[in-house]
Amino acid sequence: MSASGGSWHWQTIVRNMFPMLLVLVVIVLFAGIRLEEAEALLDAYPILSVMIPTMVAMGGNLGAILSARLTTRFHLGTTTLDPRDRVLWANVLAILALAATLFTALAAGAAVLGLFIDSQAAIPQLFLISLLSGLPLALIAIGFSFATTYASYRLGIDPDDTTIPIVTNVVDVFGMVIFLGISRLVLT
Repeated sequence: MSASGGSWHWQTIVRNMFPMLLVLVVIVLFAGIRLEEAEALLDAYPILSVMIPTMVAMGGNLGAILSARLTTRFHLGTTTLDPRDRVLWANVLAILALAATLFTALAAGAAVLGLFIDSQAAIPQLFLISLLSGLPLALIAIGFSFATTYASYRLGIDPDDTTIPIVTNVVDVFGMVIFLGISRLVLT
C-alpha cells in the first residue's frame, strides 16, 4: 500500500482522475471537430469511415499494452528507463511488430470490404493510408506511454490510474488527425 501512495482509496483516485478526465474530454472533442471537417473526404471515400474507428482503437490499444507493461515494471522496481535495457527494447519492438501486423490487416480487411461496397480507393492506396497512418501512430503511442508512465511515477501518482486514459485519448486524437491527413495526401 505504501508503494502506491495510498492510491487504492476512492478519494485518491477521484482526486487524481477527475481533473485529468475533464481535460481529456476537451482534447477528444478536438478529434470530433476534425472528423466533422473531413465530411467531404469521407463522403467521397466511404471505406475510410470504416477504417477510422479501427485505426484509432488499435493505436490506443498498442499504447495501453505498453503502458500496462511499463507500469507493472515500475511497481516491481525492475525499470530504470535505461536505454540499454533489453527488456524495454523488446517491448517497444513487440509493439512495432504488432502495429505493422494490425495495420496491414486493417488495410486488407478494408480492401476486401471495399470490393463489396464499390470503394473509390484502390487497394494500394488503402495499404499506404493504413501503414503511413498506423506506424507513426504506434510511435506516438510508445512515446506517450513512456512519458505518461514516467511522469505519473515521478509525481507520486499511481500510473495505473493515469496512463491508459491519457495514452488512449491522446492517441485517438493523433490517430484521427494523422489518418485524415494521410488519407487526403494519398487520395487527392
